[in-house]
Amino acid sequence: MIAQAVANPVRLDAVALRADFPMLRRTINGCPLVYLDNAATSQKPQVVIDRMQRFYTEEYSTVRRSIHLLSAEATRAYEETRRTAARLLNAPETRQIIFTKGTTEGINLVAHGYGRKFVREGDEIIISATEHHANLVPWQMLCEEKGARLRVIPVDDRGELILEAYEKLLNDRTKLVAVGHVSNALGTIHPVEEIIRLAHAQGIPVLVDGAQAAPHMPVDVQALDCDFYVFSGHKACGPTGVGVLYGKTEWLERMNPFLGGGDMIESVTFEKTTYAPLPHKFEAGTPPIAEVIGLGTALDYLCRVGLEAIAAYEQTLLEQATARLLAIPGVRILGTARRKAAIVSFVVDGIHPHDIGTLLDQEGIAIRAGHHCAQPVMTRYGVPATARASFAFYNLPSEVEALGAALEKAIAIFGG
Repeated sequence: MIAQAVANPVRLDAVALRADFPMLRRTINGCPLVYLDNAATSQKPQVVIDRMQRFYTEEYSTVRRSIHLLSAEATRAYEETRRTAARLLNAPETRQIIFTKGTTEGINLVAHGYGRKFVREGDEIIISATEHHANLVPWQMLCEEKGARLRVIPVDDRGELILEAYEKLLNDRTKLVAVGHVSNALGTIHPVEEIIRLAHAQGIPVLVDGAQAAPHMPVDVQALDCDFYVFSGHKACGPTGVGVLYGKTEWLERMNPFLGGGDMIESVTFEKTTYAPLPHKFEAGTPPIAEVIGLGTALDYLCRVGLEAIAAYEQTLLEQATARLLAIPGVRILGTARRKAAIVSFVVDGIHPHDIGTLLDQEGIAIRAGHHCAQPVMTRYGVPATARASFAFYNLPSEVEALGAALEKAIAIFGG
């Protein structure tokens, strides 16, 4: 059961919610775990763990391929997740929800199904300077294959995209715009509504990488009017190995399948194969059934906590963490956009981020240190790496203070 302390739709009780997450009871190096690596992956509530275990021990079967009761039950549970994901994103139809292995596969699916069909030599694809490698490398590969050109929206010193430059990039050769909703390296919430509006004014489709947004704020794909939206289950309190791609029907029906094999077909002969209707056209092979069912439980959990409440609470943690770290001499935050998610990337004078991460780990504090699969971002700001603290709704103000105190201790060790 979800903690009952979240009855108020505009507030949440993080202390009560923490009881739902068994990992948060761990100790690391003799210290209580302070888990601040949520942008990498989130912890899982007990209801998700229990639901997957129940499926494996009491309900296990494959889906859509047998007529016996177990298969019918598994299929119902699997398809219920599709309905839950559609509700989470406010997708008009469940057939617009495609299950993938995660955000990376969802983007690659679009690069293959849309890109290899519609992108030609001399065409252009626009991304931003803050993209995760997952929303850069697939388009780079496609451009190399097709003789197309990758164009990049520049970012200013605050971490905000320069929209005037973006407008100048749009032209009749642009075949797709692919941008992150939230920068995983800087925390910037990009103005995707305006990015989409400007692209659509010229008939250009837009893909939004929502890996850092969907678990942390309300997302309405109809209001955004995006053509594709992708996110990962493991960042949304769900299991690894599963994610969601939303696509407008008009594009999904015109796109080529990503993988060929069982369950994505309608009929097969040696001469010709006809493909199954949406969404099964893009779901070849035996899917990750337990993971999809676990994802449905996770998304239902987030909806019951409330994405608006989550966003509001995490903003308070962001404000506290920003103020606390900026008060420490020698600390510099990268990414000071006016609209940010609860991600704080920082560097410390004279100390490599990897050393910061190691010293904080000795205090039981888990952060990320490195380039965050966003090496061009590091190049833009002239650093090899950053330390990154990223927050979720189960984090506490006391954990922000623990981060600050441990960072001061680490700096004292290096300075002493």
